[in-house]
Amino acid sequence: MKIIDAHTHLGGILYKNGGEIIEQKGVTKKWVFDPITIWQFFLNRKFKMGRIPYEIFKPYILNAEHERNFTATRENARKSMDESGVSFSVCMPIPPHVYFNDVKKAAEKDPGLIPFTGVDFSKMETLSTQFEADIKKGAKGLKLHPIIQNVHFTDEKMKKAVDLFVKYDLPILFHSGVLTYYKEEKDNNLPEYGSIKGARDLVEAFPQAKFIAGHAGMFEVMDVIRLLGHFKNVWVDTSFQPPGIIKKLIKTFGPEKVLFASDWPFGSRIAGIKAVRSACGSDQGLAEMIFYKNTKNLLKIQD
Repeated sequence: MKIIDAHTHLGGILYKNGGEIIEQKGVTKKWVFDPITIWQFFLNRKFKMGRIPYEIFKPYILNAEHERNFTATRENARKSMDESGVSFSVCMPIPPHVYFNDVKKAAEKDPGLIPFTGVDFSKMETLSTQFEADIKKGAKGLKLHPIIQNVHFTDEKMKKAVDLFVKYDLPILFHSGVLTYYKEEKDNNLPEYGSIKGARDLVEAFPQAKFIAGHAGMFEVMDVIRLLGHFKNVWVDTSFQPPGIIKKLIKTFGPEKVLFASDWPFGSRIAGIKAVRSACGSDQGLAEMIFYKNTKNLLKIQD
């Protein structure tokens, strides 16, 4: 069975010049206490504790995320894909740290990598021209990250970006979920910008757009189900979600609206695959939709 990982990253998305990481060789993760590996051992199950463990271990999780961030090389992506049996990885740039051209160059060297484009919100005046050029070069969608990019869902700049991209009839994947990303740079920490209420307002304003709620809201997944579940123009990805929640997402959004994703290198492809397989049980047709067909159709990928 072919597998498309619908949400991954290349380069260091947390700091400027992150694209310089992509072509580095022999990069391994520095050993640190990494609670993420424990969570993923249990296929992202939260055991009815919600975000409590996240808040308790947040300093260690942030440290681990930053170390994972530095391993997002093309070489490591290919190794991870081969080990997990993933056929294609959709790569999400987050300007001003990683740009479309960074992931596009990597995709030219590895056809298993599928680039999205992004928005440098300090250069809105050239955005229309940029989108047109990036689509011609093979961009298969748009990535928005309100927390890392420090632009709220309801900001006029965010709305303008969506308005300019809608005409291409390709998906817009936005981060969803209240998370902290920076250890010391307090001004960069605006976790509330990942609130699902803000995402709902954006989705409601653009019914013609095709939105993917990244991570299905993380810890706010029930808000995603409650606030976004009735919108026909919303898909969800499964990154960091356990089997039981994936079943609820399938029931709420429909089997054609759920996409397998890992958020590599922050998440484990293998754990994510196991979680989806557990959610699908013996229904191979459903598994094929989530692992491959849904993303293929949404991104208009030709076999």
